[in-house]
Formats: sequence, C-alpha cells, structure tokens
Amino acid sequence: MNMQNKIKKLMPILLLSLPLTVFANPTELTWYGHAAFKLVTPSGKILLIDPWITNPANKNGKEDLAKIDKADLILISHGHGDHVGDSVSLAKKTGAKLVSTGDLGKSLTLFGGFPAEQTGMSTMGNFGGELTLLEGEVKIAFIPAIHSSSVTEPEGAKHTHNGGNPGGFLITVKNGPSIYHTGDTDVFSDMALISQFHKINVMLSCIGGHFTMGPERAALAVKLVNPDTVIPMHFGTFPILSGTPQALEAALKTEGSKAKVKVMAIGETLNL
Repeated sequence: MNMQNKIKKLMPILLLSLPLTVFANPTELTWYGHAAFKLVTPSGKILLIDPWITNPANKNGKEDLAKIDKADLILISHGHGDHVGDSVSLAKKTGAKLVSTGDLGKSLTLFGGFPAEQTGMSTMGNFGGELTLLEGEVKIAFIPAIHSSSVTEPEGAKHTHNGGNPGGFLITVKNGPSIYHTGDTDVFSDMALISQFHKINVMLSCIGGHFTMGPERAALAVKLVNPDTVIPMHFGTFPILSGTPQALEAALKTEGSKAKVKVMAIGETLNL
C-alpha cells in the first residue's frame, strides 16, 4: 500500500483523535456603531450588548433592528439611553433575558419598560461576581466603571431614576475568546487586575472623549488590561465624541502597548 492510500485509511482515526475545539464554529462579533454589539457563540447563542442599534451613526439602523429576531441575552452596562437603546423592543420581540446589575435591572423594569418576567437573580449580579449562562457556554463577570448611571422614563414626564453603578462586562466564551466591553468609563488603575483573573483576547474600548476617556487615556487603559486586540467604540456618533482610532493607535505607540488595533466598520462582522 502506497503512502497516499495509508494516509486515506488512517484519516478517520486521526480526525476522531483531534479535540472538539478544532471543529468548533467561530465566535462572531458584529458592531452596530456606538457601544452596540452582537456576539454569536460557536453553538449559535446570541448576546446583544448595549444594543442601541438605531444610533445616528448606523445608517441601516432600522433595517438592522428589524432583522434581529432572535437573542438569548441582552447585556446593559448602565442606564443611559444611548446604552439601553433598543433593548426593550428587542426583549419583547425575542424573549431575551436581561444581564445587568440588580439595581439597574430593577429600575429598567419599574421605569424603563423592560419585561419583568425576563429579569431575575439568575442573570443579574454585581461587581466581582461572575455568571455561568447558556448551559455553561458563556461566563459573564461584572467589571466596575467610572461613569454615572440613570434610567429615564420612555414616555410621559420622563422622570429620571437611579440606575445603580455603571460597569462593563468580561465575557468568556467556551471554545471561543474572552472579550472585555468597557462600557462608558475613564481609565482606572484596577484595570490592571482584570488580566490577572483571565487573559483578555479582545477589548472593546470607548475612546470618544468628553463623556468617557479619550484616545490617550484609553491607550493607558489598554496597556493596563493588556489584550491581544483592541476594538475602539463610542466615538463619532456625535461631533462631540471626537476621539479617533488613529489617535488611539498613536497613543498606544507612545505607551509601548503591543495590542493590535482593529477598527470595525459599522455593520461589520468579525470571526474571532
């Protein structure tokens, strides 16, 4: 038997000996502009993060919103309208459960219109805690942020209510990447602790300035977190959010960070 035939005969045995992770589907990440992302796990579970799909920077916002007909979890970092976004309509359409701090979840159900039956102890937590969800495929840790948080009533007098403390999320996907979504924040020194608990593959970092850290401070945050890749977000939605990815890249060189900057186009999907 020649070598080629021997390889063909052994191929089924070789394939069976390979780990299952070799055959896993990629984790998909889609950016809708601002801080809004969709994460699809290898098994097809869907997580929406700060889903303001119809933000002004997304020219196809209404069409994109209409296309989302399935979601398992909706993660909201804090109560401001540009992060709560379209979450209520998406929750009602998909039945997705809310992942947030308990204080924010309570305000969103009492005053923000989020369906109360899609909230609960199993998907809400607090800083330092980590949830294991979607049959163990996803772990979500709550990370603090330096910002503010409030929930505004969608109709009527539009009173503002306490939204608890703002935060971000560390999302760890089984057979996939670890992703840190900063939410809205300034840089803070304890960011250096995040990588001590888990290596970060992708950091989704606000860079717009004015309401959050701009490129220079974001570069320091990236240096502290030490991800493989940083994807800038929360910039350019309004003229006042003037930070740019180019300024981030320049600042990262100054900081000596080796993180790769990946600038996503709105509507783009990456395989992680």
